Amino acid sequence: MMSHRDDESSSSRRTHDRDRDRERDRHDRDRMNGRDHRERDDRGKDRKRQRSPERPSAKRGRRDASPERRSSRRDDNRERDRDRRRSRSPRRSPEPGEVVEGASKVEDKPVERPLTAREIARQKLLQEIEEQERADESNAPMWTMKKAEAEKASRNCPYLDTVDRAVLDFDFEKLCSISLSHVNVYACMVCGKYFQGRGMGTHAYTHSVDTNHHVFLNLQSLKFYCLPDNYEVIDPSLSDIKFVLKPFYKTEEIEKIDKNTRMSRAFDDTRYYPGIVGLNNIKANDYTNVILHALSHVPPLRDYFLREEDASLKRPPGDKLNLLPKRFGELIRKLWNPKVFKAHVSPHEMLQAVVLCSNKRFQITKQSDAQEFMLFLLNTLHIALNGTKKTSSSIVYRCFRGKMRVYSRKVLPMDADDSQRRAMMESDEFSESVEEKPFLYLNLDLPPPPLYRDELLQNIIPQVPLGVLLARYNGSTEKECKTYNENFLKRFELTRLPEYLILTYQRFEKNRYFMEKNPTIVNFPITNVDFYDCLAPEARETHKYTTYDLVANIVHDGPPSDGHYRMQVVHQATGKWYELEDLHVTEILPQIITLTESYIQIWRLNTKKTRVERMGEEEMDTV
Repeated sequence: MMSHRDDESSSSRRTHDRDRDRERDRHDRDRMNGRDHRERDDRGKDRKRQRSPERPSAKRGRRDASPERRSSRRDDNRERDRDRRRSRSPRRSPEPGEVVEGASKVEDKPVERPLTAREIARQKLLQEIEEQERADESNAPMWTMKKAEAEKASRNCPYLDTVDRAVLDFDFEKLCSISLSHVNVYACMVCGKYFQGRGMGTHAYTHSVDTNHHVFLNLQSLKFYCLPDNYEVIDPSLSDIKFVLKPFYKTEEIEKIDKNTRMSRAFDDTRYYPGIVGLNNIKANDYTNVILHALSHVPPLRDYFLREEDASLKRPPGDKLNLLPKRFGELIRKLWNPKVFKAHVSPHEMLQAVVLCSNKRFQITKQSDAQEFMLFLLNTLHIALNGTKKTSSSIVYRCFRGKMRVYSRKVLPMDADDSQRRAMMESDEFSESVEEKPFLYLNLDLPPPPLYRDELLQNIIPQVPLGVLLARYNGSTEKECKTYNENFLKRFELTRLPEYLILTYQRFEKNRYFMEKNPTIVNFPITNVDFYDCLAPEARETHKYTTYDLVANIVHDGPPSDGHYRMQVVHQATGKWYELEDLHVTEILPQIITLTESYIQIWRLNTKKTRVERMGEEEMDTV
């Protein structure tokens, strides 16, 4: 057993240890509080030192030598020693849930479970509702504050005065002038050049930054943007630029085209009639210009493309023929535009489509025959417009297609005697056959030019009336047609007259050595040319109207290999005749038309008076 003295000594030791621990804890707390106060004082002094000039080093040295500073240094040294001893002790792995001091706290990630079918269906339904709300918001009226602010910013573009309409030309191919890309092309409204893209780093953006040009037009969406700020520009003063790029016509405007007698004024102050404008000759494409101009003055064909009815037609994917009616329609809409910037049009895009669809048979840099190009264009347009063998299948057949009856019989050989001739004529091989054929044009043969000069040693230019040439189709005149080893005699008569009749004159003939041109002048009236004698007897009763008026006359001047084309066309509203030769447009007298070497003509069926009424008026005049 322990004695009472031992108990007292043990209790006194415990009391002493407890007092010592309390004294140590109080000392630690005081030391920590003093350290915090010193750190706050040091931070305050640093801020004052930054705001005030630096004090002399002597005062700083005396302050460092103060007893408080020395005691703080000793405390810092003790702390470093304690940390050093702790770092040498072996580390234990933290228990679960224990927060390790100095380590970042890692949050427990929840385990993702797969969604059920009900939750997936719910998410799809919510996505559809959100998309519908966004669509409704985009289609809703511009009444929200956000849209109103965006519209206000778009209408206050400070660079609209930099738009230069004199340099704008939308007739060329829509491709970037740097990357030669057709995708996302913009036109600079200041210099007229084409660039790709609108975002940062694109050619349009770089051009805007380098040249300080800001207003651009998207050639596909017809929207204006300001770069490099990249916001849409909405201003009604830019609507004329959109109309020049992509003209559109209402039904009322199309009906009044042939009744408008008022001249339009271009932006360059040139006065012109819509449709009577020049076509640019890029190098050697005058043979295409005259055909395109002549076809653009056929009202049913013109109105068809002005209404853009070809846009609803569908062709197989990758069909290149779809490009030809598209470019042809764009060209016609530009030719009849009453609000142009310049009174001429460049058929650059149309000619590129021709080169592509004809497999380079017709080119821009090489002269070709206008008659061959006309046949290619009409047949290709008919196929591209989903035409068939029926007359009503395409606008081309409805305008130009007629029908004729062909009688043909084989020529008897010259060395056969009379008995052999009689036997051959009774056989089926040499008997006359009849065939119904459609046609898009009628070809007329010219008489050969004189072989010798006259007594004054001058070449005589022969002349022939149009009625003499039309006798070929009266059903009684036979024409010899030669093949490789056989000869046939054929005669023709018409069974159906088209609304627009195309006549071609056989001026070029190839001999053994070179191409020869026939300079014979054809005399014809420009109105009331009667085709009654060319109709078959049974067809004369069904045709009330048989007279035609001239619409366009295509002329070839010069030698066959180095000549050029020009055309004369009538303005339907005023009745005036104009001559177009590339970019040159001049008014002419109707009497001059018959003095030219006509090559191709387009005639319009006159439906104002029937043949019976016209014959009655002529009889009254003679009386």
